[in-house]
Amino acid sequence: MIPSSPVFVSAALLAASNVFMTFAWYAHLKNLTARPWWIAALASWGIALFEYLLQVPANRIGFTALSLPQLKIMQEAITLVVFVPFAILYMRQPIKLDYLWASLCILGAVYFIFRG
Repeated sequence: MIPSSPVFVSAALLAASNVFMTFAWYAHLKNLTARPWWIAALASWGIALFEYLLQVPANRIGFTALSLPQLKIMQEAITLVVFVPFAILYMRQPIKLDYLWASLCILGAVYFIFRG
């Protein structure tokens, strides 16, 4: 993957998109617990707009070089790479061996969807 390849560009945009998505989905659990759920939903929707502004072009670019299943598995692997540091560093969740096992499962999915 070279920096201008559709796969690289798609992966980079999906990584950035996943940062926004992760904050939209989970940051309100830390920052807005004292607020009504609908305020958290509005804040999440505002953050999610930026996620979609990156995710839609990422998928369109990636689909020029990858099959739909490859694109989806790549996105899931990127999600895990973004989520684990978020959970540990931002949400202060304990490190668990389960993160390793989940990562190995996703790595297996990546292998099977991209082989041959």
